[in-house]
Amino acid sequence: MGTQATGEQTAGQDQPCRPLRADAARNREKLLEAATEVFGEHGTSGSLEEIARRAGVGVGTLYRHFPTRACLVEQVYRHSVDEVCEAAPRLLEQLDPFDALSTWVDGFVAYVGRKKGMASALREAMGPESEAVFADVHQRLEGAASLLLGAAQKAGMARTDAEPLDILRGVSGMCMAAAASQDPERTKRVLSLVLDGLRYGAPASGEPSARTENLASV
Repeated sequence: MGTQATGEQTAGQDQPCRPLRADAARNREKLLEAATEVFGEHGTSGSLEEIARRAGVGVGTLYRHFPTRACLVEQVYRHSVDEVCEAAPRLLEQLDPFDALSTWVDGFVAYVGRKKGMASALREAMGPESEAVFADVHQRLEGAASLLLGAAQKAGMARTDAEPLDILRGVSGMCMAAAASQDPERTKRVLSLVLDGLRYGAPASGEPSARTENLASV
């Protein structure tokens, strides 16, 4: 196997200066999906050869897109965040505001599980520079949570004193406790209690949602 790129290269250097060709973009997406699977199963020390194999490409292709393991870890981390954040407006188009929020929280729980060990790996590989990555990710996640919570509050379906950070911190803490207890059923029950807490005291509890009223008027 070829030697990895030197430590002088930092995570994020695989970002192209111009759009990738269609086949290269597909390979990059396959590699990110395969890396997400392998890292989820084995942590960030998972085999790069296995990632390339699952993506159906050679190891050389992997290194062309991601010169270092740290680079790959960062991009998998960002890719997972992209999926979570991009789901927020799509869910609002498809579901009632609170259902959209609840579904998004389920996805956020899955995201927290997938990023197992990635934060530590990035800190070790990038040092202080990793904080800029975490700050950007945190801002994006808070923005997605704010969009969904704001819609639910506007529809009278969530309490008005709740804040996006309450959701992110509460669910993240619950996930950490669940990982320690290894009790998925209890995790589901606690998540249900958290969501019920967001509904408690909502101005329009029990009333039709804005989306339902709009559909009735069509």
